[in-house]
Amino acid sequence: MKRFCVLAALALALGSCGPSADSGPVDIAIIGEPESLFQQGVRLSPGAQHLRAASFEGLVALDPAGQIIPAIAERWIVTDDGQSYIFRLRNTTWPDGEPITAQDVRTMLRDTLTRLEGTSLGLDLAKITEVRAMTGRVVELRLSSPMPEFLRLLAQPELGFVKNGSGAGPMVASRDEDAPVARLSALPPEQRGLPAREDWEELARPITVRAMAAEEAVEAFTDGDLDLLLNGRLSSFPLAQLGPLSRGAVQVDPTIGLFGLVIRNGTGLLGDPARREALSMAIDRDALIQPFGLGGWQPTTWIVPPQFFSTAPYSESRWSGLSIEERRAMGARRVNAWKAQTGGEAIVRVGLPRGPGSDLLIEELREAWAPIGVSVVRVEPGAGADIELRDRLARYSSPRWFLNQFNCELEVGLCSPEADELVRQSLTTDDPVAKERVLAEAHAALVAGEVFIPLGAPVRWSLVRGALDAYQANQWGLHPLFPLSQPTT
Repeated sequence: MKRFCVLAALALALGSCGPSADSGPVDIAIIGEPESLFQQGVRLSPGAQHLRAASFEGLVALDPAGQIIPAIAERWIVTDDGQSYIFRLRNTTWPDGEPITAQDVRTMLRDTLTRLEGTSLGLDLAKITEVRAMTGRVVELRLSSPMPEFLRLLAQPELGFVKNGSGAGPMVASRDEDAPVARLSALPPEQRGLPAREDWEELARPITVRAMAAEEAVEAFTDGDLDLLLNGRLSSFPLAQLGPLSRGAVQVDPTIGLFGLVIRNGTGLLGDPARREALSMAIDRDALIQPFGLGGWQPTTWIVPPQFFSTAPYSESRWSGLSIEERRAMGARRVNAWKAQTGGEAIVRVGLPRGPGSDLLIEELREAWAPIGVSVVRVEPGAGADIELRDRLARYSSPRWFLNQFNCELEVGLCSPEADELVRQSLTTDDPVAKERVLAEAHAALVAGEVFIPLGAPVRWSLVRGALDAYQANQWGLHPLFPLSQPTT
């Protein structure tokens, strides 16, 4: 995947200035509602995901580069058929002093899988057919068919283990009594399965985390009150270009996932797939990103970009044989025919989050759809939109992740029962070529239904102070907090 680059000299070289320099707490803000940081359960905000990953380990975890590392499981093997993952747990305890056992992990994991039913992550984990406690410290997970990126799914924060309200680290979190601020401190090395070290408390830095509105968070970073700001999106990206950034640099993750418009109303103008396609084909995706000053952004006209198949089953661009003018002329004919037949007004209500980036995006959509005779009314997300922005990071790089985001069970908008059935068939298909063929058929069913207007890759940006060597941009948009507390030498 190409990395994003930020134009206009945004990625500045840093000094080590800042509120904490190389000692004292690392101050972090994650863009979001203040209380979202403390969400519980299996539907977590980005802030809650980061906090959960720091204090509730699962079997495996992600390092700053987004690679799989041991967590509660100290090592594992995968059987030759790719359908059995066997984990050996580290020899440590829960916070209450009780040993971590395979039976604990089996019970907690099965409970989590039950609670994940009805979510997209639950659909992603649907290949798990059995969880077994083999001996005191050995757990086996059986799959219905091979899944090369299964470990990446197990590293998701929602799969961190909770016992009596506590987790096994690597950090312990507390909340301020008078403010929505989380304070994190590292557990001793021996509680993390490492040799004891006398000076660990002198080396490990505490971390403070809060969730803040984007504008407030950027201002706090610019004023030198933060070391790190996470979870910036395209809706807030213009804020990163404001103010003196000599104190930090903009880092843009090379993310993969969904960024586009889901169809929520399948009546009237949007009642026919051909007219929904007219809206999609009228958008010049390369021009769409120009006002943002982002280079390297990956536009797409497909729900599943073709590079996620081992052999691309369709062309790189959906309408590669047509110019944007020809596409808009075709779209205008379809819209005008509907107007002539019904006498209706071609108006669509588009739901976008607040933010200066959304202000730019809505203007680009107006400019794209005006030539085909469609007017745009902007509304808040969830306020009766006909079309609504869907901005989600992928949890693993498989066509199945993309397809699962439109499962009818999730009720996010228009869907395809045929596509859902084909994805279900793929769960038990062992042959990788046959599996990709089934998933390509599922994709074709979703495209035929015109349930989504893809725009490109989601955008996630951070503001990073130079002293934070442990921070790395990665394609998953998750940045583990624990490494930020550790010495870099």
